[in-house]
Amino acid sequence: MLFCFKNLVPQRVCKRLSEFPFAELRDQGYRCALLDLDNTISPDRAEEPNDYSHLVIRLLMDAGFACCLVSNAKSSRSRSFAAALGISHVAFAGKPSPKGVFEAMEMMNVVAEQTVLFGDQLFTDILAARRAGVYAVLVEPYDKKEIFYVKFKRFFEYIVRKMCRF
Repeated sequence: MLFCFKNLVPQRVCKRLSEFPFAELRDQGYRCALLDLDNTISPDRAEEPNDYSHLVIRLLMDAGFACCLVSNAKSSRSRSFAAALGISHVAFAGKPSPKGVFEAMEMMNVVAEQTVLFGDQLFTDILAARRAGVYAVLVEPYDKKEIFYVKFKRFFEYIVRKMCRF
């Protein structure tokens, strides 16, 4: 791996969160799941959770995880989304800055060694997680439909993934 890309490389990659072995992470001492919203647990720019969103939260909670939405989305949308799922949230998280991750950990009363972040973008979610020192899981995008600037970033993500072989 190229040193300059180390903070862009997740510890793990998964296709769908609904198929992720959450119990493995719980058995390693992780207790808190921080979740990106758009294209991680729901379609891009969804206004409310769908069945998949509810399923992922249920699977995490059944595995013993406390959940918190950590999103760059505007506060009203992430607040209502999290409320509908019955979980905490941090809006305007500022990813790739780790500040939203730190805020979520403080809110959830956990340390980095107990925290895992699930997200679909290298340059926001994974970078924020790695900078905060939490376990980072890259989730393949929920849907191909994305806002134009995210589609643009996917090309550069592809290059990083090829160079770093993940």
